[in-house]
This record gives sequence, C-alpha cells and structure tokens, in this order.
Amino acid sequence: MQQVVFDEPYKFVPPVYSPWWPRILRYYLPRYLRKAHGVHSLEYRNVERFRELRAAGHSIMLAPNHSRMADPLVLGMLALQADCYLFAMASWHLFKQSRFQTFMIRRMGAFSLFREGNDRQAIDTAINILVDRKRPLIMFPEGALTRHNDLIEEMMEGPSFIARQAAKRLKKHDRPGEVVILPVAIRYAFQGDLDATLRPELDEFEQRFTWQPQKHLSLVERIDKIGQALLALKEVEFLGAPRSGNPYERAERLVEELLARLEADWNIKDTSGSVIARVKRLRTAMLADMIAGTVTPDERERRWRDLAACYYAQQMSHYPRDYILREKNLPERVVETVERFEEDFTDRMPTHEPFHCVIQVGEPIPVGTQRIRDPIEDPIMAEVRRQLQSMINALAAERTPV
Repeated sequence: MQQVVFDEPYKFVPPVYSPWWPRILRYYLPRYLRKAHGVHSLEYRNVERFRELRAAGHSIMLAPNHSRMADPLVLGMLALQADCYLFAMASWHLFKQSRFQTFMIRRMGAFSLFREGNDRQAIDTAINILVDRKRPLIMFPEGALTRHNDLIEEMMEGPSFIARQAAKRLKKHDRPGEVVILPVAIRYAFQGDLDATLRPELDEFEQRFTWQPQKHLSLVERIDKIGQALLALKEVEFLGAPRSGNPYERAERLVEELLARLEADWNIKDTSGSVIARVKRLRTAMLADMIAGTVTPDERERRWRDLAACYYAQQMSHYPRDYILREKNLPERVVETVERFEEDFTDRMPTHEPFHCVIQVGEPIPVGTQRIRDPIEDPIMAEVRRQLQSMINALAAERTPV
C-alpha cells in the first residue's frame, strides 16, 4: 500500500512565492519529464484561450484531469507556453516523501491540502491566489490520481466553492474581471513497443503465481488473466473467498461491500457520492483519534487495517468497466492497466516510455458569486466534467488500436 495518510498532526505547507525558482526550474522540466515519467514529447492545443484570459486580467483556475504523476509538470510546460508560473494545491502526503521532493514542489508553487479534514489554511491560500491574480491556480477536480487517461471521474465540489469565494471577495472590493475555471485535458499516447515493454512484467507476475508462462495468449488475454488472479487475491483477503462471474462486476461488488461494511463499522451516516468522497469520510473518522494519540496499540493496528481496505477500495474503483476494449485496444490503456497492477499489488510505480502528451485547453467557465442549486451535481463542475470527457474522447479517437 502506498502511504497516502499519516497518523500524525497535520502542518500546512505553504508555497514559495518567489518567481526565481520556477523561472529556473521550468527549463529543466522537459529533461525531467523524459527521465522520470517517460514523456518524450508534448503538443499544445488552444493555448491562446489561456493567454487571452491572462491578458484580460481574470482570475484563472486550471481544472485538469489527473491520470499520471507527470500531470503537474506537464501543466508547468503549458504555463511556459502562456508565459506565466502556477500555484497548485497538492495532497499533504506528497510533502512527506522526502525533503528534496518537498523542497522542489514548494518552489514550483505547490502548497499542501489535508484531505482528511477541513483544511482552512489551504482553502484560504487558494482563495487568496485567485484574488491576487499573480499566478493561475491548479486544482485537480477528480480529487485523486486515477491512472486512466480516457475516463473522467466524478468531480469534487471544492474547486467551484473556492472559485465562488474568490468571486465574492473580488465583488466586495469592486475589482474588475471574472473568476474562471479553465478545463484542461491531458492525454498520454504510448508510442513504444507494447510487447517488449510489458512482457517482462507479465512474466514476473506469472512466476509469482507459480504459473507456466502464458505466452500462448495474446498480450491483452494475459493481462485479463492476471487481473482476475489479482482480484481473487483481494476477494480472499477482504471477503474470505474468491467469487465467480464477470470480473468487473466482482470488483464493483467488492468495492461496495468493503465500503458498506466500513461505513457501518464507523457509523458513517452519509454514504453518498463517489468512492473517493466515501473513502475521504472514512479516513477522517478513523484518523482523528490516531492523530490525537488516544487509541491503544491494538486499536491503532485495527484502524490501519481499515485504512488499507479504504486504500484498496479506492484503487480498485479506478479499473473502469471494459477499459481495455478488445475491438479497440489503445496502447496507452494497455500500459496503464499493467501499471495499476504494479502499483496496487507490488507498491512499485514503474516508468514506461516513450509517451507523447497532448494538452488541450477547453472553454473558460465563468464562476459567479452564487451557487446554482442542483440536488444531483454542481452545475459548474458538471460542465468541467463534460468538457474534459469531450476533449479526451476526441483525442482518443485520433489513436490507432493495437
């Protein structure tokens, strides 16, 4: 399990506001993207929309999809095209990995968000950034890294709330210009040799299962078989025995049963929303006393088991139904699926290459001071999701299946 939560008091990590560091570091970004994330080339579309909003003096919130760890760096390259720097709200766990990483991402404009609580400092910092208009602000509205290019998850409401609060403050001080949310679609296309890239990893999985090499199967058939084996392992771990039937339906049932059991155990009344939203409520309930240091060692161990179950429920929800389509197996979808296997079941995050990245800027969405009430979904975030999915669909349609 990747460590994304910590049982210690949260301390807000502010960004470094000086433009000196991003001015220097962004010229190193292409090399770092290639070395660390396998992104060899980038393509920009509709960047003039971004430039025009900046020239008009509006407050800009970039709302991109979030499928790979490279996304914030890719957006830094987009900012280079628009001749600006960025601030970005980032999960606190990213500042807990190493001193070097914390040093670097702060100087690139990142500040922390405590996802398991009400982080007033992060919200105020985001609002102030939009009001000051010195740099655009990045917020990832899906709320978590999804690991899949082509399907946009349900939107969190935080970005529109922050944008509205900034709009209210600007109106109060009678300042011109608008607050706008700008959807940005990021899509990666794998341009390498699929078989040469993935076969060693599939061989390793099969060896761990003590299987004979399944080389008589196609690449996608091998991936499907390994996926079903890994799913069965999680069913045994959390449910006591493997299930039968369609693997996607089994995964969905496993996620739902896990979350329902945990919500009952932790007396969570609100069970609505996406898996990410439900997991956030569970983590908040579990961590409070752990952070306060008021639980026994046995109780702390039990809570860590439940937190691990939350982690895997969220990770398994990121295997979309029929994502690898046999009539259109896009190379990047195949790579992403194996990457998720690696991350979820070995805790490794491999780098594959080469990837070509397309960054497409959508239509700006003005955000007023009043929320339009909708019992199902925030209309602003619904439009962000619609635009992102539409752009991603068009970019995927340009690709050739394997």
